[in-house]
Amino acid sequence: MVERTQAVEDKRRQLLDAAVRVFARKGFHASRVGDIAEEAGVAHGLLYHYFKSKDQVLEAVFHENWSVLLARIASVEETDEPAPDQLRHIATIVLRTWLHLPDVVRVVIREFGRSPELAERIGDLAQPIDAIQRVIERGIGRGEFRKDVDPVFAAAVVYGSIDELLTGWVLGRLPAGEDDVAAAERTLCEVSLLGLQEP
Repeated sequence: MVERTQAVEDKRRQLLDAAVRVFARKGFHASRVGDIAEEAGVAHGLLYHYFKSKDQVLEAVFHENWSVLLARIASVEETDEPAPDQLRHIATIVLRTWLHLPDVVRVVIREFGRSPELAERIGDLAQPIDAIQRVIERGIGRGEFRKDVDPVFAAAVVYGSIDELLTGWVLGRLPAGEDDVAAAERTLCEVSLLGLQEP
């Protein structure tokens, strides 16, 4: 039974990985279920044993990758590090997904980031902003950040910067090598913290 469950999970993972590659290459709307099956090297009908539709495949791709990201962000929040360090770590986690999972980033930015209907249906897109807001609120409470900063707007500004960097890499507007990502992390944190901390 355990082996069978593992086999089912492995096949599902194989299909999701194939879907990420296809969606990143062709875009969700131009992709067909047959493209995913072909990429995965399985029979066309097999995909329907695991997913009801192409939409459900896209949502599974999002949820599985997003839940890992949210868990990593939550682990930063659980530390007792100063708020500026927590913000740096959150920015690093999100930005470095570009280096580790570029196709997933392409799919999330293109399909979810630019589709209000999809984003509303998913409902999880705001969670990193909420985490950043909580970090900023704690930083204000501990005297690590200025008291005259509005944490709601500050969190939106910080996350908006992260999103714009990822979008720039996806669209090819910004240099996107490992050194570039490191430079983006440093710049983002320096600029954000400059505005948040007391002069």
